[in-house]
Amino acid sequence: MAGYAMNKDDYLKRLARIEGQVRGLRRQVEEDTYCIDVLTQISATSAALRSLAVGLLDEHIRHCVTEAAIGDDQEEANRKVTEATKAIERLVRS
Repeated sequence: MAGYAMNKDDYLKRLARIEGQVRGLRRQVEEDTYCIDVLTQISATSAALRSLAVGLLDEHIRHCVTEAAIGDDQEEANRKVTEATKAIERLVRS
């Protein structure tokens, strides 16, 4: 089971809002909206995606990593921690 399964509906709602923001960006460009207004919307969309990513990462650590850490398979626990670390690295770079 995915770590975010209990909050899946919330994540889907957030993704739908982000999808709407992206459609709004397209409409802004099609309508030749002022550059700064488009950039402001891009910033808001990026922040929404980052927030979603941080939430998913939090759920992954609280569920997947914690479950592996309290289990008997130390190699699996190390793999989960490495996965989380790499995910954090990707988020920091973006």
